[in-house]
Amino acid sequence: MKKKPIHKILLVSTLCVSSLVASGCSQKNPYAHTGNEYIIGAMQPQLAVNTQASPMTVDHNKYPTYTENSVKSVAQEPISTFSADVDTGSYTMMRSLLNRGTLPPSDSIRLEEWLNYFHYNYPKPVDYSPFSVATEIAPTPWNAHSKLLRIAIKATDINATALPPANLVFLIDVSGSMSDEDKLPLVKNSLKLLVNKMRDQDKLSIVIYSGETKTVLPPTSGKDKSDILSAINQLSAGGSTAGGSGIDLAYQMAEKGFIKNGINRIILATDGDFNVGITDTHQLEEKIKKKSKNGINLTTLGFGQGNYNDSLMMHIADVGNGNYAYIDSMQEAQKVLVEQLSSTMSVVANDLKLQVEFNPQQVKEYRLLGYEKRLLNQEDFSNDKVDAGDIGAGHTVTALYEIIPVGEKGWLEKSRYQHNTPSSDIKNNELALLRIRYKEPTLQKNKDADVSSEIRNDSKLIEIPLTKSQIKSSLSQASDDFRFASAVAALAQQLKNNGRYTGAFSIDDTINLARDAKGDDSLGLRAEFIQIATLAKNLSSTEK
Repeated sequence: MKKKPIHKILLVSTLCVSSLVASGCSQKNPYAHTGNEYIIGAMQPQLAVNTQASPMTVDHNKYPTYTENSVKSVAQEPISTFSADVDTGSYTMMRSLLNRGTLPPSDSIRLEEWLNYFHYNYPKPVDYSPFSVATEIAPTPWNAHSKLLRIAIKATDINATALPPANLVFLIDVSGSMSDEDKLPLVKNSLKLLVNKMRDQDKLSIVIYSGETKTVLPPTSGKDKSDILSAINQLSAGGSTAGGSGIDLAYQMAEKGFIKNGINRIILATDGDFNVGITDTHQLEEKIKKKSKNGINLTTLGFGQGNYNDSLMMHIADVGNGNYAYIDSMQEAQKVLVEQLSSTMSVVANDLKLQVEFNPQQVKEYRLLGYEKRLLNQEDFSNDKVDAGDIGAGHTVTALYEIIPVGEKGWLEKSRYQHNTPSSDIKNNELALLRIRYKEPTLQKNKDADVSSEIRNDSKLIEIPLTKSQIKSSLSQASDDFRFASAVAALAQQLKNNGRYTGAFSIDDTINLARDAKGDDSLGLRAEFIQIATLAKNLSSTEK
C-alpha cells in the first residue's frame, strides 16, 4: 500500500532560546504558526524533518503497565475513588514520539496527564481557599447514549516573586547515554532558564552522577548567577550511570542548604536509565519517601528517547511528593521551569483525594477516564494515613467520567437479580455526590532524616451534589474548555485502544471538535494539539 504523505514538523533551534539568559532573545509565542507548518518542538537547529522518512522503528523505552478502567455498574459499585495527579510527562512523551515518526505505545498513554497538560479557564479560588471546584455535564461527543461529567480543580496562584526562599538541588545525569542533543545539552539550556529567574534569597546546588558522583556546585545564592552558569557550562556527558549514589549525595546537599519554612527540593534530570547504584526499587522508594517526610521533596524531569524509563521517573516523583514532567524542547522547559515555576515549587494542598458516589436512581453505569495508576480503595478516602497527590500553586486538575443515565443503552447486560435502592432513600434530583479531601501544607519540617517530625494535620472535607439540572442539552452549549478536554480524551482513547469506547468517532472528528473549541489559546498549545492529532491520523493511516 502506498503510504500517505505525513506533514513536516519544524524542529526548533535551541540557539535563540538558550540565548535568552544572555541576550533576551524575543520569544512572544514559542508555539506560533509559521505558515504551513507548526512548531511542535525538538532540538536539531533549523532543520525540517519528514517523519515518514526516518521513523524511530524500535521503541526501547520502559513504560508502566496497567489495565484500562472498566465500565462499572452503579448498582454493584456506586463509589469511585482516586488521587489527584498533576503530572504531564505522558503528553510530551507522545509528542516526542510523534516527532520521530512513531505512534505512542499503549502503555505510554496516561489520559489524565494529557488532560492536565493544558491550561483551562477554571474559576479562581475565593475567600483564601487553596483551590476552587467546578463541574460540568454535557453529552459525550462519541456516544449518543452517555453524558460526560467533568470535574475541574483550580489551585490558587502564587506569583513566583512571592514564593518562600528556595533551596534547589539539581541532580543531573551526565552518563554517556546523556550525550544526545535532546538530553544533556537540553538539560543545560533548560537549567539556565531557571537560573535567570532565581532571587538573591534562593540557593542552587548541582550534583552530577555517572561512573562517579560529585558536587560541581555547593549551595550557591541566586545573586551569584555567573558562578552557577559557569558550573552549568562545564557539564559534559561520559561514563556509566550511578543514579542511586547520586541521589544520596543530592540529599546531603539539600540538607546542607536546608531552609526552614522554605522550599527544599531535589530536581532530577535524566533519561531515566538507572543502571548502577540503588538498583532495588523498593529501597530507592523508601529512601525518597523518608526524605520527603522530613521536608525534602523530589521532582523528576525526563529527557531523550531510546532507553528512557518513564515508569521509574513517574513512580519516584509520586513517592517524593513531587511532579513528573518530560522535557522534549526548550519551549517545554520554558513552560515547566519558568511559566509554571510556582506550580512546580510551591504546594497549596497535600493528599488531594476525589470520590464520586453515583445515584443508582439516575445513573446506570460509569467509567473513569484515566487515573488508572491513581485509584484508591473506598476506605482510603477517609484514611489520612494513605498518601495521595499534591497540587502546586496555579495547577489545574481535570477528571472526566462517562456516565450512562438510567433508561439509556449502556455497555453492560442487565442483571437478573439486581436490587435497586428505594427511591425514598435517595434525593432523586441528584446524579452523584462529589467528595474531596485534602490537607493544608505544613512547611515546618525537620531536615534531619533520622529524626521524625510528625505534625498532626487532619484532612478537610468538601461535598458537592451534582444534579440533573446541570446537564447541558447539547454539546454545543458546553464551554470551550469542556469540549477541548473532550477532544484530548478522545484522541488518547483512539491511540490507546483503537477506539474501543469511541466507536465511529474518528480522529478527524476529534480534530474538528478541538478546532471548534480552541477558544483562548495565547500559548498556542491547543493549535499545536490539532497539528499533533493530524500527524497521529497520518501515522495511523500508514500502519493500516
